[in-house]
Amino acid sequence: MFTRKLTRYIQLCQHLKPNRFNTLSAVLCQPKRFKSDLYEPDYLISMEPDEPVYDCLNLQIKGYDYALLEACQSQIHRYAEVMGLQVDEGWATPAQQLKVQRFKPGGTVIDAEYNLNVYERNVQVSDVPGWALSTLVRVTRAVLPEGCTLNVHEHTVEHEEVRYVPDNQLIELKQQLQDMGGSRAERKKRK
Repeated sequence: MFTRKLTRYIQLCQHLKPNRFNTLSAVLCQPKRFKSDLYEPDYLISMEPDEPVYDCLNLQIKGYDYALLEACQSQIHRYAEVMGLQVDEGWATPAQQLKVQRFKPGGTVIDAEYNLNVYERNVQVSDVPGWALSTLVRVTRAVLPEGCTLNVHEHTVEHEEVRYVPDNQLIELKQQLQDMGGSRAERKKRK
């Protein structure tokens, strides 16, 4: 019953569209093949190059406009998630304040003085395959606004310490406590 319907369908297709019959018969006659159906010897599998995987990377963007960097960081974060990468976190660091001076031509007299803030945003991704990193960097460079810079580097302890604003009062109290402890030790030695 099924074969009769199939032959009628093929004849009908042959009369209507001859090109379609050729592709249909090719699909119906050939069994589907999967890559796992082939036998691959172990030595061929072991000879495949290992794909590099980066443990923890920071995508660091810097610029002069905080709102623009914030929007760019959210786009990078979204693209990384769409690509299936694990985004650990994103953060901002305190602004660096720069004092820029413009001198009059041929002299040392200051013509103008500017105070600039350089803002920084970071996106941290982990377990990134090599092929995905190149794609992510291309997408990030395409999204990057004009006047902003992109740095990609491995995460280190220094990058973690820069994130936090130092508490000057706490540092002063710790220093006073160390001075008091040092003076007590000196008094005990004198006695």
